Amino acid sequence: MFQLVPSQLYTYTRGIGQFLQLHPTIVNVREKSKMFAWKQSPSCIALLALPLALFALATVVFYPRDFGLPSTFTSCGSSSSSAGGISAAPVQPEFRLLVGIITRPEYYERRHLLRMVYSLQQSDNNFAAHVDVRFVFCNLSTEEQAVFVALEIMCYDDIIILNCTENMDNGKTYNYFSSLPTLLDGDAKYDYVMKTDDDAFFRLPSLIESLRDKPRSDVYYGLQMPCDKENFFPFPPFMSGMGYILSWDLVEWIATSETAREDTTGPEDMWTGRWLNMAGRASNRFDNAPAMYDYRGTSPATCFRHDFVPETIAVHHLIDNARWTDALTYFNFTKGLKSSKQYHIP
Repeated sequence: MFQLVPSQLYTYTRGIGQFLQLHPTIVNVREKSKMFAWKQSPSCIALLALPLALFALATVVFYPRDFGLPSTFTSCGSSSSSAGGISAAPVQPEFRLLVGIITRPEYYERRHLLRMVYSLQQSDNNFAAHVDVRFVFCNLSTEEQAVFVALEIMCYDDIIILNCTENMDNGKTYNYFSSLPTLLDGDAKYDYVMKTDDDAFFRLPSLIESLRDKPRSDVYYGLQMPCDKENFFPFPPFMSGMGYILSWDLVEWIATSETAREDTTGPEDMWTGRWLNMAGRASNRFDNAPAMYDYRGTSPATCFRHDFVPETIAVHHLIDNARWTDALTYFNFTKGLKSSKQYHIP
């Protein structure tokens, strides 16, 4: 299709003028009144000017950078949040939730899947909350990561890189919580902050609905462990690392707590509960069993592992694409696929 960019439009119109001046036998501008019998009324002038005005408007819209204007369209991810990334933001949200997915820099495919899973949920629902989803990992360690992660940030702006060495149970979760008050300084604060894993699937509508009536302070929300009341630990129960939520005041407390700073080595979910228990924090605790659970597969059912249920908030241990396929199929995740002659999917 033939198109003119703004610089070509100028050259094109200027060329027409030069052509008319060099060929007076075709159109003599000075004698135009003799060649045209019709009268140049305002309506006629407006009729002639309308196509040019529409052409100029289309040029500005589709070629904004030639005029020094921001583009109306984006080539990578788009977001309703000024912070970028995967977000759901109603005009007046009842609360704000940050979902931090703990992962590793090299897990590009898993981040791609999770972006689709959470973006589709947000595009299909009118949430009562503002939800931001961010991927969290420690310092990059290879040239490949530096290039590929930089491209992700340019496209999606949904990555937080902590100043730490990659680890699971040696302070990464502490670094995540304790860094947020500084990283988000000057930005709108969240009511809740989640820590979850990249093998967990949260159904955002169910999660948000379950949080609407909860307090906004001193909150510790998740799947409480141990769930069978038969196991004993040297401290009271904690929320499973599959995904737990702290209210913002507890995040700020972790950032300044000597108790947490001096005790970071150990199973991260147990240790988060340990800090709160030792300090007498998190008086508002919410156990979401059986709506939060581990993927069962062929394993025996337990109080924390069972088959899919309709009221699911979260499923954990989706460690490979086969398990993700089972989960997304059960919850009919592709129901919104539109029919088209351009593809055929059974």
